[in-house]
Amino acid sequence: MRTVIARTNSIRTSEPLSETEMRLWASSIYADDAHHSRSERYVQIPTSQLLAGLKAQGFEPFHVAQAGVRHQDKMAFAKHVVRLRHKTQLADESINEIVLLNSHDGSSSYRMLAGCFRFVCANGMVCGETFDEVRVTHRGDIQDNVINGAYRILEQSKAITASREAMQAIQLSIDDQQLFAQSALQLRFPERYLSMRPDQALRRVRFDDTNTDLWTTLNVVQEHLIKGGLTTRTPSNRLTRTRAIKGIDANTNLNCALWTLAENMKAWIQV
Repeated sequence: MRTVIARTNSIRTSEPLSETEMRLWASSIYADDAHHSRSERYVQIPTSQLLAGLKAQGFEPFHVAQAGVRHQDKMAFAKHVVRLRHKTQLADESINEIVLLNSHDGSSSYRMLAGCFRFVCANGMVCGETFDEVRVTHRGDIQDNVINGAYRILEQSKAITASREAMQAIQLSIDDQQLFAQSALQLRFPERYLSMRPDQALRRVRFDDTNTDLWTTLNVVQEHLIKGGLTTRTPSNRLTRTRAIKGIDANTNLNCALWTLAENMKAWIQV
């Protein structure tokens, strides 16, 4: 049965997205022209055209999101993200993905990062600085460069799976879990993390998350920080709750930072 998770500005499905769905949730993917602010040197190739080329190579989209804009004239050219899987990728409780970001208003080049999707909590992780990132400017032979970049990210799949399995093999003590959560809160709320309780970010909300291994802990903490709802205090000491992260850049940057934090803890424990 096909499952769909739709939010205000994004959609994820258990089977490849249709063109209709992508147009509805991220219309800027189909921008035929660049925003008028771009110079003549700017090479405009709609993301949809690149996706067609990637599809011919076995890459299919399972998630799209589009950023909000302050000026309505940029809506049709706004930054967007597409998460793709290659047909060779096998799924167990998680599956590796390629995270493609782009815009047609000059706010982003083509960026490709390694990602990993955990089915039980619908968490879309982005792998941190341990793995390569590919950037392609809006000049030259964009389509070939993007396809080559996608294969470059795909080549890292075995290393990503190995890293995930290594995290799953590491059981964390209560103190280690608290340390990880406190460090994650500092990444997300650098000015307020001392007033927040790490146990909030460690609270398990489903049976599948009862394990205390590093991988599960990473996903539990990531979900709380992305979705919000943690109790904190404002600078004026007023009690409030954290907001969900909706921005594409903020989501990507935090995910990368959390993955790198987990990699560092893995390396520290394995020493």
